[in-house]
Order: sequence, then C-alpha cells, then structure tokens
Amino acid sequence: MLSVHDTPPHPSCPSPFNLAAHVLARADTLRDKMALAVLGHSSSEHWSFAELKQAVLGTGAGLLQSGLRPGDRVLMRLGNTMEFPIAYLGAIAVGLVPVPTSALLTEGEVQTIIDTVAPQLILRDDGIPCPTTEIPVTGRAALESMRCLPPADWDMGDPDRMAYIIFTSGTSGTPRAVAHAHRAIWARQMMFDGWYGLTENDRLMHAGAFNWTYTLGTGLMDPWTKGATALIPAPEVIPEQLPHLMQQHEATIFAAAPGVYRKLLKSDGPHALPNLRHGLAAGEKLSDTIRAGWEASTGTPVFEAYGMSECSTFISACPALPAPEGTLGHPQPGRQVAVLGPDGPVALGEEGTIAIHQSDPGFMLGYLGAEEATRARMQGEWFLTGDQGVMDEGGFITYLGRADDMMNAGGFRVSPLEVEKVLNTHPDISQAAVTDIEVKRDARLIMAFYTANAPLSESDLADFVKDRLASYKQPRTFIHLDTLPTGANGKILRRALHPIYEALHGKA
Repeated sequence: MLSVHDTPPHPSCPSPFNLAAHVLARADTLRDKMALAVLGHSSSEHWSFAELKQAVLGTGAGLLQSGLRPGDRVLMRLGNTMEFPIAYLGAIAVGLVPVPTSALLTEGEVQTIIDTVAPQLILRDDGIPCPTTEIPVTGRAALESMRCLPPADWDMGDPDRMAYIIFTSGTSGTPRAVAHAHRAIWARQMMFDGWYGLTENDRLMHAGAFNWTYTLGTGLMDPWTKGATALIPAPEVIPEQLPHLMQQHEATIFAAAPGVYRKLLKSDGPHALPNLRHGLAAGEKLSDTIRAGWEASTGTPVFEAYGMSECSTFISACPALPAPEGTLGHPQPGRQVAVLGPDGPVALGEEGTIAIHQSDPGFMLGYLGAEEATRARMQGEWFLTGDQGVMDEGGFITYLGRADDMMNAGGFRVSPLEVEKVLNTHPDISQAAVTDIEVKRDARLIMAFYTANAPLSESDLADFVKDRLASYKQPRTFIHLDTLPTGANGKILRRALHPIYEALHGKA
C-alpha cells in the first residue's frame, strides 16, 4: 500500500463569503458572552462578543474612511495589544488585505516586505521598527478611536479572493509572501475535532502574544468561530505565572509552543489545574521529554500539530485519536496527505517528503510575486513541505526532520541563507555559515561560523547583526574557523558544523 491518506473532502466553502464574518458569525447570538479576557497580575480586560464585533466593524469603517478600497493592502506594524486582532479582522471585514508582521523585524527587513507587497497604508505602534516612507501611517490611538464608528457592512465575495498575506522564511534565503484566500478560515474547522477537541464551552488560553499568527489563529479566531472564550496573558505576564492564571480563570485548553512548556516544567510542580482537559503544541517539534513531563505534572495530555505557513496545521493528535508514541499524529479529517518520493507516493513504512494536496481549502493562493517558487514546491498536485516522514498502516506519521537546512528558532523557521547573507556583508568576514544546534535538551540556538584573517570580537558581531536581523534570527555564538566544511562541489556542508561545535565546546 502507498503512503496516501485520502478521506472524504471537507464540505466546500460557501459563497459569497468573508473570513471575518465567518469568525464572528455567532456574535449576535452570543452577544453578552465573554469572547476574550486579557489576563494581568491583578486585573483583567474583558470583551463580549458584541463589543468585539462592534470594534471590528467600526475599525473596518474607519479604514475605508481613510481612503482605502477593497483589495488594498495594509501593513501591520503593531505590538502585543488588542489592536492587532481588531485591525486584522477589521481590514478583512471590509475587503482589505492585511499583512501582519512580527514586531521584532528590523527596518531593513520591513523595507523588503514593503517592496514586495506595496501596501497602501501602514498601521504602526510607537517604537515598532519601520522605515521612513511616503506611505500613509495610522497610529494606535487613531485605530482605537475607530472602534466606536458606525459599523461597516461585511464585504462578501468569492471565497478564493485574497484575504491576507503572511511571510515565511524561504529556502532561498528570501522571505516569501504567502497569499491566502478567505476560504482559509473555513479549512480551520478541520482542526476543531482533528486537533483541539474544541467546544463552545471551552476557555482556551494561548501563551503567545497577540501579534503572533499562531496566537491569532489557534488562540483567538478559532475559539471565536466556535463560540468559545479566548484567554490571553497580558504582555507583562511571564511563562512561570501562567499556571496560576490558568487555575484562576478556569482554562480548559492550553496552547503554546514547546519552549513555553519547557519553561513551565522548570517551575515547582506538580501544577494543580483541575479544569484543564489538555494542552496543544505547535511551532516546532514537541520532544518526548516535554510531553512526558507535562503529563506527569498536570495529569493532562499534550496534543501536537504539524503544519506550515502555506496551509496551517493538517497533521495532529487529538482527544479522539491520540498519537502513538514517537509519531506526530494523523491527517485531520478531510485532509489529503501523502509521503512522496521522486516518483510519487512511497510504500507505507518508507521515508519520503510529507506533502499536502493542492485542493485543500486551507492551501495558499501562492507566493506573491514568485510564481516560479510556488511551482518549484509542487510535485504534480502535491505541495512538498520539505520535511521528511514515514506513514504507518494506521495513517500516523513520524517526523524525521528537514530535507534541507532550515532552522527552528523559538518556533520560527529561519533560513540559514538569510542569516548568512547578512554576515557575508561584514567587511572582515570572508565567508559565513550558520546552523541551529541543540545546546541542551530541547533547547536549540542559532550558531554562526565564519572565516576571517583573525578572530573578530563577538560583541562587535552581535552589534552588527542586531540592526540587520530580527532578534530570533540572530546567532547566539560566533565561531572563527580557518576554513568552512564544504563538499566536492564547493557548497557549504552545514550539517558538518555540529561536530565542529562539539569538538570546540564539548558534546551538546
């Protein structure tokens, strides 16, 4: 048998359709129910479904009053505040195309995004890096004032039209603009049973910031779509304080990146969380040690999900179908997933590249302005993830790692080429190579190796990349070598950097 999981497809997205209207479709019925609580140390900020809908449609009206028209692109340079999801949904509600970006990006990185998407407006918080341009800028105070405007009408239309653009690190070293359709939110319903086990009665706490796409989807839009309550820690809350907040506010589901679980397990345990049913993990591979530690500490399981910016998650474990030890999980109901070799699906039990079918309603429209890059990731009707895996007879998939040199830094995928490109502009570096290395159990850091006439100051190199790369892309150590390891064709062998690090610093 071949490694293809082909189940009855998810029902087609209705038309006309609007992503934001779908998220808030239950707001009128659940008017007074709490949609969101922002949890601080001593106080909480509460939003009802009615208040949320008014803020979204008021903001949409304000954006149109500023002169924007459906289809215009709006670059989001906003911090970890409620204004982020309101502006995101407000833009989509009236047919605009928001471009959410990490607040950690430098001015140079943001300029590259501006050059790619050509936005008609920038939404910007004070202190968030952004280059000086002639593009109009709307600040946070102006956005807040839009909340109470007479609500706009939903912009209903073709579910295949563009709804938003997000950026992902490309294997070429150039971040790719991933264009998604309004139908992408319709596809996320496959996660409700296939990963979350989500019900209207749940209180889902997400440990991430408002301006992270993982939080935006799993922590906010999906609970709201289902009519559940979202719980988000205030910006000043540190991970070690989350168990207390979960207990105090009766969280039933907890979602975080594996690194957050690791930090929580360092604090005194076990954690008494009587209302918690289970945890959710995504963003990077969840290790068996973290999974076992959490279950021992809380008495609840953690269900892992695998996906990518181009299609969100599509393989996961869930309460109804836990993953056997060592596996990622199972394709979510309605997904078509395969493990491919050069000639198509491989036999069950054989290694290949994990792939998702292009017919998936959550699959991207394509890489904006990079049609060739989109085609390069396709094998027939399948989109290649770049991750290696094995499918067993039950359809469960075991993750075997990347087929390329992509790195994972705190849940963000980072191309080594992007970091090396910056390092190679340093006047004293002749050649650079980077990789991520597990410096201790379940903790990976980006390390840089370089050749130069003499070793360079680590602090100077740190300052050099600080102004050119987002903090999560910056190497934590800089190692001088006489030569970098290369293959017969002269290409850098990044996988050979790990044993060099071990030889210099002891086994990692």
